[in-house]
Amino acid sequence: MDKKAQDMGLRIQQARKMLSLSLRAVSESTGGALSHTAISRYEKGEMMPGSGNLIALSRVLQQPVDFFFRPFQAHLKEPVRFRKKTGLGIREQEAIKNRAVDFFERYYEIEDLMKEPRAFNNPLPDDEVRTPEGAADMACRLRKEWELGMDPLPNLHELMELNGIKVCEVSCRNEAFDGFCSATERGPVVVIADWLNRNLLRKRATEVHELAHVMARVPDDLEEREEENIVWSFAGELMLPREAFVDAFGQKRRTLAIQELIEIKQLFGASIMSIVFRARALNLIDEGLYKEFWKYVNQHGWRKNGEPGDETYKGNESHSRFRQLVLRAVVEERISLSRGAALLHTDPANLRAQVGETIQK
Repeated sequence: MDKKAQDMGLRIQQARKMLSLSLRAVSESTGGALSHTAISRYEKGEMMPGSGNLIALSRVLQQPVDFFFRPFQAHLKEPVRFRKKTGLGIREQEAIKNRAVDFFERYYEIEDLMKEPRAFNNPLPDDEVRTPEGAADMACRLRKEWELGMDPLPNLHELMELNGIKVCEVSCRNEAFDGFCSATERGPVVVIADWLNRNLLRKRATEVHELAHVMARVPDDLEEREEENIVWSFAGELMLPREAFVDAFGQKRRTLAIQELIEIKQLFGASIMSIVFRARALNLIDEGLYKEFWKYVNQHGWRKNGEPGDETYKGNESHSRFRQLVLRAVVEERISLSRGAALLHTDPANLRAQVGETIQK
């Protein structure tokens, strides 16, 4: 099979899956100019589209023509595990994975062009973690290795990027999906649903959960519940480190004040429910008070309507290194304006406005 035809076929398939389109839907969108059988043959690498058909596919699949000639630079290593209760269909899962691959490929491309790769180096030992206590110890060690001290973590997205874990915020309307982690040939990656930007505290909880999956090596023979207990123990220690948390929360509490919990929430950037869960895990409250708290949560509809204090949390969970690298490459004329626009998935006029005025020697 011709390698060029095979690669182009995989690109056509990727673009189609990013849009969650069937072969017939693509065919219909071309006005019948291309049959679904022909598109299937293109995807299998059995033949290549002519220039006219490629332009038609480019228009329908919402990709520039050069996308279909781009070399492959990233693959998500299988298995990519979505949570069992997400309720995502196979087509939705494929769309998310392919959108993420597209982003990471563009990111790697600009890193290589600018000669600024950021490698991942896991400072933790390669030991398997089998208990929540062991996971908490690992998280303490990671804080030490990354020189985080006992301070709250202001921006988890940035923290991961600074340590070589690339993060993609993928477009997804289905709120059943929040995130997953995987690996590529060039290091670990985390994929987060962009709808989480409407709730930064839930976004942070998702990010720290996926970071825990990246950093803690959990044995394959554990049940899912056991694995999640380990991961959340790691995440809890990382987000709400014992020493700082006990100092803020106090010992052996018999009563919880909502306003006090809101203030702790603002300090650590964690939900009140996460705070109380952590307090119980550290035996700072007993089982009776813990159950009363969850009764209160259910009575006031926090899961559906949100917690008090959500609207006042003003954290930042973004990182613009990819965009900055592209802008610098355009300004320094390493790439053309049109190429930069393609990398950022924008149009040249918009990118020109983003670049703004420049000063030259």
